[in-house]
Amino acid sequence: MGLVFGIVVFALGILISVCLHEAGHMGTAKAFGMKVTRYFVGFGPTLFSFRRGETEYGVKALPLGGFVKIVGMTPQDDDVEPGDEKRAMWRFPVWKRTIVMSAGSITHFILAFVAFWVLFTFIGAPDPGKIANSPATIGGVSSCVTDFKIDPQTKQPVACRDGVGQPSPAAKAGLEPGDVITAINGTPISNYTEMRQVVQGLGDQNAKLTYSRDGKSETVDVRIPAIQRLKDNIGPKKANEITDADLERVGMLGVSAKIPLTTSGPVESVGLTAKQMGRTVVLTFESLKQIPAKIPALVKSIFGAERDPNTPVSVVGASRIGGELISIGDWVSVLSLFAVLNLFFGIFNLLPLLPMDGGHIAIAWFERIRSWIAARRGRPDPGRVDYMKLTPITLAVISVLGVFVVLTMTADVVNPITLPK
Repeated sequence: MGLVFGIVVFALGILISVCLHEAGHMGTAKAFGMKVTRYFVGFGPTLFSFRRGETEYGVKALPLGGFVKIVGMTPQDDDVEPGDEKRAMWRFPVWKRTIVMSAGSITHFILAFVAFWVLFTFIGAPDPGKIANSPATIGGVSSCVTDFKIDPQTKQPVACRDGVGQPSPAAKAGLEPGDVITAINGTPISNYTEMRQVVQGLGDQNAKLTYSRDGKSETVDVRIPAIQRLKDNIGPKKANEITDADLERVGMLGVSAKIPLTTSGPVESVGLTAKQMGRTVVLTFESLKQIPAKIPALVKSIFGAERDPNTPVSVVGASRIGGELISIGDWVSVLSLFAVLNLFFGIFNLLPLLPMDGGHIAIAWFERIRSWIAARRGRPDPGRVDYMKLTPITLAVISVLGVFVVLTMTADVVNPITLPK
């Protein structure tokens, strides 16, 4: 029940952000005097609507987004009524049209900023520097542990999900995130550093593990295997640069630490938010470039292959992940995911391709620059771009996006990405 509630809440948050995107278009268009005839939430059959002034507002049956109708978005629009010619969007200065068309993405950027700011100010950002001296609280439990090996084909470390390794002692013992390890073999453990050092010295040995869960103390017997791993003092290296001298065999429990959170003041959080958004924007562009290469793995997952957690997700998949995070109370990840999605939506909509907002902006500036060059050369204004001639390109983009959406949604239904237990 908690998962379903979380999914609904996160999906509602995405829907609201999309509706605010359209409200950004509508608000700026009205402010400049453009005529806005419709603003709807959802698609398909109309459930209800009402009119305020010259604009009809309503809700449609399929809550998959929203739309706003601005009269005369292109010179070829045929819905301009007599007397409204001067209010047609394409007749306004290019800078005003740019503001209107970019207002949706700017709304997403604002939402992302607010989400990150709330995170830094009220919830706290993960502070890895505090792990060493904090209680040995478990943040994650690995399903398996494996020796450090490099895949000869991918040149990357082999992960347990590749079918290599053995069940981790923590998973076999039933440890869960939030448990606090308080003693090993009767010796009290005061912080995560102590726990890690003791476990590493127990390779291939049996141990009694005492932990606290919800205020109750439990003790379990575990067998801690000796696992080959990279030494702590090894700096950044490429996979092909790692030698046997860089490795050591230590005991491995199969847990990761719960990273303590640190809050910041409202003013300091503004700077932290700006830096985090900058880093996220860079990662977003890198992700966009990597999408084509990940499509084969996405298709394979639809037909039964293990789902790579790095493959793209649809709104369905994002809502499921967000719902899982809400159900376990991980609000740091919830706000981070919400911010990242809004940044992605904002950037994606500014790509210079129709039917995205960035396509309309690119055409508007192309017209303006072309007219300026013609005037400089003493030639007549070449006029507006004929959108009808761009229809094949627009349909091609829509088709590619449509196929991508179908693939991601199908994968998210039949083989969804789930959070590690």
